[in-house]
Amino acid sequence: MIPRIILLCIISIDVLILLFQTSILSISNHEADLLYGNFSFIQLIENISLALLGQNDLALRLPMIIFHILSVILLYKISKKYLINYRNRIWLILVFVLLPGVISSALLVDSAGFVIFGLLLFIYIYEKLEVKYSYYLLSVLSILDGTFISLFLSLIFYSFYKKDKEFLLFNIFLFIVSLLIYGFDASGSPKGHLLDTIGLYSAIFTPIIFVYIFYVLYKKFLSKNIDILWFISTIPLLLSLLLSFRQRIYIEEFAPYLIVALPIVAQSFYSSYRVRLKVFRGKYKTIFVVSAMFLLLNFIVVLFNRELYFVIDNPSKHFAKKMHIAKELAQELKNKDILCVQTDKNMARRLKFYGINNCEQNILKQQELSLRNEKNSVTISYRYVPIYSASVTNINIK
Repeated sequence: MIPRIILLCIISIDVLILLFQTSILSISNHEADLLYGNFSFIQLIENISLALLGQNDLALRLPMIIFHILSVILLYKISKKYLINYRNRIWLILVFVLLPGVISSALLVDSAGFVIFGLLLFIYIYEKLEVKYSYYLLSVLSILDGTFISLFLSLIFYSFYKKDKEFLLFNIFLFIVSLLIYGFDASGSPKGHLLDTIGLYSAIFTPIIFVYIFYVLYKKFLSKNIDILWFISTIPLLLSLLLSFRQRIYIEEFAPYLIVALPIVAQSFYSSYRVRLKVFRGKYKTIFVVSAMFLLLNFIVVLFNRELYFVIDNPSKHFAKKMHIAKELAQELKNKDILCVQTDKNMARRLKFYGINNCEQNILKQQELSLRNEKNSVTISYRYVPIYSASVTNINIK
């Protein structure tokens, strides 16, 4: 009973924080492109949410938050196989919800949050329920999102390792189906994006945790003590590093797979810590404390990201600026009785979500903050710090 109460408290606080972030974020260009672009499963889910709850930020981000909550619950259930003590499972959940990549997947409208949920759901069904149900789920996933192609590739290696011919042939079939539907970009020439990819992984997991995950996966390989989680985590990681020699990869397509490794990473850390005498546990305590500090620092930065404009000379360098401005800009335009503008394509799609349509009557053009004219411009400020300014010109069309 106590573990469930603690888990419920963590989820409740997590949801409250996500809802607070939802209230201060604007739709990004990438999200607008997904919402108004080519059809996808995520677009379908978003349209259903918007139809039920109205055109607002809560409806936009609620599906991702729901996928996140379900992922937390699934991870806790899956981790019971690897961590007997419920306290260790609680620590694992805390690490999970504080990871930079997990926070972004819970807020941003993208496939990452759905992929994390899909991977954890497959693992749960495969390990806890009848195997036939995992066949049904994999068949559905092969159609819903092309990112799951790495899952089928991982399961091909896993079934070959387990000498399961039926599962091997099934995943080869799904791999081909996914290729035919979504394709797979492996083009390019050697350009040396490997360091960029490693840097992105470090940003998503924090440097210490990423290095430790890599170490645990390598250690598991040497010990031959590998299971399905190892394959699902390792194969996409190696594939992403290999592709980085030729092209810049979309990290969102590979990072969710590494998150699946958290239960075996936690198991390895706890086992290494437990077998040592207290006098020799200092190194592991240091790793845990430093990692926790990095996670908490990142969490604070994300939670209070607007305050960073106080210390950044150039607002365009803010890591979250792509998630700012549009909502406030739309409101300022409405306050001036401007309901349509002609502006650059990216901003136009963002403003469309907030009820500002495209027209030729009013021209909205971004300008330098130092050149803004209070009479003919719209300025967006956070905490009294100007971060965006645009001129508004009315053209009389006869």
